[in-house]
Amino acid sequence: MDNVYSATGKRKQAIACVRVKPGKGERLVNGSRFEDYIKSDVLIGDIEKPLELLKVSDSYDVVVKVRGGGLSGQSGAIRLGISRALAKINDDFKKLLRKNGLLTRDSRVVERKKYGLAGARKRFQFSKR
Repeated sequence: MDNVYSATGKRKQAIACVRVKPGKGERLVNGSRFEDYIKSDVLIGDIEKPLELLKVSDSYDVVVKVRGGGLSGQSGAIRLGISRALAKINDDFKKLLRKNGLLTRDSRVVERKKYGLAGARKRFQFSKR
């Protein structure tokens, strides 16, 4: 299996294993089409951003296995995985993706709950009497 470029993307708790290969522009996530798995048009547009930026939407097939997290985190992980795989194909792709901030991992994760508090930062209501 030559000409298959694979990469891993992570966001929050989601991990996406992405495989990009030359083809007709098919998109599969966990065996389903993108539109069937991720129902939000905004998230689908976010995932397609690296492909549209490089104008290669119809020339590469994308197969993704993603697990963990919610749809928002999974879509961010998929986008990073696609960007990393495309960066392996061509150095010019890598420069353009880096310039547009698509190769930077979003390191924000949920802050842990602290003892004695209602959440990570929220406190219980204070009453003097």
